[in-house]
Amino acid sequence: MTRPLGKVYLVGAGPGAPDLLTLRAARLLERADIVFHDALVHPETLALAACAVKVAVGKRSGRYSTAQRFINKQLIDAARKYPTVVRLKGGDPMLFGRAQEEIDALIEAGITLEIVPGISAAFAASADLQCSLTRRALARSVVFATPREAAGSKRNNWAKAAAAADTAVLYMAAGEAQNVSEALMSNGVAASRPAVIVEHAASNQRKIIPTNVGNLSIAAQCVGDGPALVMVGEVYADVQAAGLEWPIAITLPRVGRIT
Repeated sequence: MTRPLGKVYLVGAGPGAPDLLTLRAARLLERADIVFHDALVHPETLALAACAVKVAVGKRSGRYSTAQRFINKQLIDAARKYPTVVRLKGGDPMLFGRAQEEIDALIEAGITLEIVPGISAAFAASADLQCSLTRRALARSVVFATPREAAGSKRNNWAKAAAAADTAVLYMAAGEAQNVSEALMSNGVAASRPAVIVEHAASNQRKIIPTNVGNLSIAAQCVGDGPALVMVGEVYADVQAAGLEWPIAITLPRVGRIT
C-alpha cells in the first residue's frame, strides 16, 4: 500500500525574535515531523519543534550554502516520508526567499503545500525606528528591492525602481554599500537623501546607523555579521532627532538634512 503524501508548509519565521512568530507558525512547528530551516532562525524558535527532525539548509552570502535544487529535492523526499513538513524561512517566505522555486518543485511533484506568512525585516526595522514607511504628503510609494544578482540571471534594474520610489528598502545591500550608493546617485538620487541601516531588526542586538546616500559605504563599515537592511527616503530625515534610545553606531559628516 502506498503511503499518503505529506504536506509541506512554507513558514515565515519573521525577522528573528521568537515572539514575533504568528500563532499559526508556532502551532505548525509544535506538530512538525521535520523542519528545514534557514541559517538565521533563532534557537528558541527551533525549540518549538521539539519532536521534529531539524535540517539546516541556510544560505549565507560568501559562505557554503545548500544548493536550491537540493533543498527542493529534500522537501519532496520528506513529504513522501513525513505527514507534516515545515520549511522555515526568515522573514516572509514570499519576499526574497526563493519561495517560488520551492513552490514550483512541490507542485510538479504533486505535493500539497501551504504558505504561512511572516513579518518581513522591513516592517520590523520600521517598528524599531518608530518611523513609518509611508507618510501623508511625503511618502506614498514603497519599493522592496535587492542589488544581489544570481549568476546567469538577467540584469537587475533595482536602482531605477528604488530611485523612483518615495521610500526604498534594500535587502542584502549593506555588503554592497558603495555600489548601492553609486547606483542610486546615477539614477538621480541626491547624495544628501536620508538613509538608515538597520542590523538585527527587532532584537536586543539591533544596531541603527543613520546616514545618507552619499555616505552609505562609510556607514556600512559598522555593520557586523547580522542581517541588515538599507532604507532610503525623506521619511528618515528625522531619525536622528527622534530621541529614542538605540545604539548610534557611527557619527557621520553633516550632509544635507542629516545631522
